[in-house]
Amino acid sequence: MAYLRKMLGDINAPECTALMALIATQSQRTLEKWAVEYAAEGCLPIFEREYPEAGIMRGAVEGCLAYMAGSIKLKELKPLIAEARKLAAETRGEAAQAAARAVSTACATVQRPTNAFGFLMYAAAAKAYAQLGTDRPQMEYDAFAAQEMRGALESLERVAVKDEKSPVKIDWHC
Repeated sequence: MAYLRKMLGDINAPECTALMALIATQSQRTLEKWAVEYAAEGCLPIFEREYPEAGIMRGAVEGCLAYMAGSIKLKELKPLIAEARKLAAETRGEAAQAAARAVSTACATVQRPTNAFGFLMYAAAAKAYAQLGTDRPQMEYDAFAAQEMRGALESLERVAVKDEKSPVKIDWHC
């Protein structure tokens, strides 16, 4: 079997640069909500198919939603994110592990806005391996990832706040 990357996507591709540019115009709250909901919808089911008894990942998502609703404090959320990150590192299976990394990274957007982009590369891998399997040529995975990034861009464009008054301050180190 060929080497499978943990993350998929070309950071210099037009859809990725457009995503990063749009992310930099949005508020922390907009990015948190979008990232968590996007990962919960697209990646949590991939993870839960392989690990239906592992409630840690769903707990992190629910914790993030509670935090955004003002029901819990960040100090209560941080341990949930840490547990999800630990579980992601221990998860086996290419699609499940990439999905777990996508969800835990999306949840960590509440701490670091750049995760609103990083989780997408794990999500692309999770979806590609879940839908295409793990024995395809790299160019098929690359094409799949590009399409996923275009879909993510469209999703963020739908929820983006025009002329956001408090955009995040991001210094992309890539």
